[in-house]
Amino acid sequence: MAGLAATFGSGAMTNSIDELEYTGCILAIGTNTTENHPVIGAKVKRATRRGTKLIVIDPREIDLVKYADIWLRQNPGTDVAVFNGLMNVIINEGLYAKDYVKDRTEGFDALKKMVEKYTPEKVEKISGIPAEDLKKAARMYAGAKSASIIYAMGITQHITGTDNVKSTANLSMLCGNVGIEGGGVNPLRGQNNVQGACDMGALPNVYPAYQQVANEDIRKKFEAFWKAQLSPKPGLTIMEMMDAAGKGTIKAIYVMGENPMLSDPDLHHVKKELQKLDLMIVQDLFLTETAQLADVVLPVVSFAEKDGTFTNTERRVQRVRKALESPGEAKTDWEIICGIADKMGYAMKYASAKEIFEEVAKVTPSYAGISYERLEKGGIQWPCPTPEHQGTKFLHKDKFSRGLGLFSAIEYIEPNELPDKQYPFLLSTGRVLYHYHTGTMTTRTKGLTERYPESLVEINPADADKLKINEGQKVKVTSRRGTVEAKATITKKSAPGLIFMNFHFADAAVNLLTNPALDPIGKIPEYKVCAVKLEAA
Repeated sequence: MAGLAATFGSGAMTNSIDELEYTGCILAIGTNTTENHPVIGAKVKRATRRGTKLIVIDPREIDLVKYADIWLRQNPGTDVAVFNGLMNVIINEGLYAKDYVKDRTEGFDALKKMVEKYTPEKVEKISGIPAEDLKKAARMYAGAKSASIIYAMGITQHITGTDNVKSTANLSMLCGNVGIEGGGVNPLRGQNNVQGACDMGALPNVYPAYQQVANEDIRKKFEAFWKAQLSPKPGLTIMEMMDAAGKGTIKAIYVMGENPMLSDPDLHHVKKELQKLDLMIVQDLFLTETAQLADVVLPVVSFAEKDGTFTNTERRVQRVRKALESPGEAKTDWEIICGIADKMGYAMKYASAKEIFEEVAKVTPSYAGISYERLEKGGIQWPCPTPEHQGTKFLHKDKFSRGLGLFSAIEYIEPNELPDKQYPFLLSTGRVLYHYHTGTMTTRTKGLTERYPESLVEINPADADKLKINEGQKVKVTSRRGTVEAKATITKKSAPGLIFMNFHFADAAVNLLTNPALDPIGKIPEYKVCAVKLEAA
């Protein structure tokens, strides 16, 4: 989220996982925590038993609702309006942290003016949340000594994803919850080393530690270190790459540990664009749906067959140690990358993952004090600027990295695609407990597939009655982009008019349906809201 980088850095948790157990209040929005992050979900449940208040904001009746003090069931895609409504109540009732706002933030007057019109009554019309429930939740959050916001892709995967994230920051700063123990804005990252990959510069606009590609001084530092000339121009995001492939401005794509033929929206379009490439290389553990389209497949080793580090969602850098010998010709990712670089005329000579990490510490200020020797004793949370530093439990303690925390006055914008006569239902997508992302590993695992063998379409009983659909019956779900068939499961988890599908299974690839409309800043597609029609197959 480039626009948020100045205040909240990297999309990492500002605080630590363990702090969730001892905070006064947790606001969970856009996160099905118990299924997507079960370890963190267990801590949230434990916290409620200790007396922590829990506010759940979610269109579905997820497992956490059972533990919530209040559940706000918003219409999908209305999160900005909900946040503005909460802040309207907190400001009007004088519940905000006045000294914190005065001393540590800027932009409050513009925020106040913006949220004035988002009365609880107006927000009820937009979001469906009863005005009195909104007031109760606002008082609960503002009244806590410390309050933590946790969110996941239910917040980011919208055309307003950046606005949603900024809204979490607005609410947290308004109540003085950033820079304190048990507080903060805490995104729960989608995979085990997403944070580490981002920290190492696997984003199109930054070098390691979020140092900007466009900054000349930073670029010169890396050019001197790597003895190479580097482009001053930020690269493309995944969705921009697909479009560029279709237009012929990108001739080759190198895919590592990613399966866009199941995870990207509007899969018909993705396949068409990928097939226009002159060359596609896929580096993966299995012959995924994407690898089946590749010109070259490079076999890599699994996490259990390599040394290195992973950095988790709370910024904790941890050692990964090789436990098994790798089969066949499989190599580690870094060995393959070095081999290709050598063949292309750039000598990338490393003897081990440890040697690479030593270089990381030299060019990455937040990792500067971390070493394999120190990691032998346990994980360390960045920033850790010196070998004597103990790591950082929570960020922004005395001041923000930009100086003052910046409030953003944000207007609510509707989702890109809403139901109409032809497509009367809203489809949302996500994960289930037993499977992981595109199922590359989990759908090949016998025990997990026995527990959850196929994709299901969650339908509210009222809708099932109207359409004469029974439990376990095959249904057809159609959007403007495609059709999939899967079995129905009748449940009150989803509200009337809303259906839910997971994206783990290739034989019911829900991303044939999803909308590729992008957030203009974060360039993330609107996976969470798209209009569909539903019928018995």
